[in-house]
Amino acid sequence: MVLGHESAGTVVAVGSAVTAVKPGDRVAIEPGYPCRRCGPCMSGHYNLCPDMKFAATPPYDGTLTGFWTAPEDFLYKLPDHVSLQEGALFEPLAVGVHITKQASITPGQTVVVMGAGPVGLLCAAVAKAYGASKVVSVDIVQSKLDFALTFGATHTYLSQRVSPADNAKNIIEAAGLGEGADAVIDASGAEPSIQAAVHLVRRGGTYVQGGMGKPDITFPIVALCAKEITAKGSFRYSAGDYKLALDLVSSGKVDVKKLITKVVEFSQAEEAFNEVKEGQVIKILIAGPNTKAEAV
Repeated sequence: MVLGHESAGTVVAVGSAVTAVKPGDRVAIEPGYPCRRCGPCMSGHYNLCPDMKFAATPPYDGTLTGFWTAPEDFLYKLPDHVSLQEGALFEPLAVGVHITKQASITPGQTVVVMGAGPVGLLCAAVAKAYGASKVVSVDIVQSKLDFALTFGATHTYLSQRVSPADNAKNIIEAAGLGEGADAVIDASGAEPSIQAAVHLVRRGGTYVQGGMGKPDITFPIVALCAKEITAKGSFRYSAGDYKLALDLVSSGKVDVKKLITKVVEFSQAEEAFNEVKEGQVIKILIAGPNTKAEAV
């Protein structure tokens, strides 16, 4: 199977009925194509389409290839000042946009993001762009937290080897969150993180699960019920999320270039995947087989 779903490129040919893009346009590629006819699609939640054809999800190949065919309404023309590198990162940014939308963040609210990987970092940056007064990034790796402070977080917390409830208490005290955060996003999928996240939410607050981990975990259901927390899941992205990602990058509100560690040649793809797996980089971009890394 061909891998890849975070991509941008240059249009080389279009169908006879296409009007939105033309050859030579630089575009960000949304990599999942729904049926457009089912209930979720008709209601605008096409990410929940049961017949979604999503890149690099069996049986469908991914975008790490020389050419890719996409519907015109799932391509987003890049402004002249936005690079192909930035366009490739619209995909994880759209994930962060969707998660943060699910949290219904409004100006002045306090937000905690569990996990400072790429999606967690982007959730923090989007929350800040939405007007959150405090954005707390939580992780187990100090270097990730140091970066988070340059990318949207106003506070950080290095998770300790204590109970989830104690970690939650420590975060609340360290960041001055009063009775808890207005919204907590878990972008890690780790069971202790999820448990701490629920304890972190204030009474009547919102909890969003964005990270995926074990299919079944022990969950603090008493805390969820007693505080009347609104709990939501989040999956990929849907109507308007890619467009908002474009607007956030184009306006300079989210600087996705900071996430790019380096760009490598197509022939170095396997080494790049292994390097990312080791966890010492944030994002490595892979040039397509038809171009050179320095031209991306």
